[in-house]
Amino acid sequence: MAEEFNLEKSLEELELKARALEDENISLEDSFKLYSESMELLKKCSDSIDAVEKKVLVLEENGITHEFQRKS
Repeated sequence: MAEEFNLEKSLEELELKARALEDENISLEDSFKLYSESMELLKKCSDSIDAVEKKVLVLEENGITHEFQRKS
């Protein structure tokens, strides 16, 4: 059974990977592997945030609700 996606844990993992990439002693091969893993994880995080934004309703002062609209 696949583990459920956890945004907070994934963001923490991204931070750890970023720190590892900053290490001067990392090999080129390892840095490419970390970069690839990070990009895949970043995509999952972005997709998760987008899904939540689509579900968020804004409650106005007058009690009317409408879907959240991202400002461009």
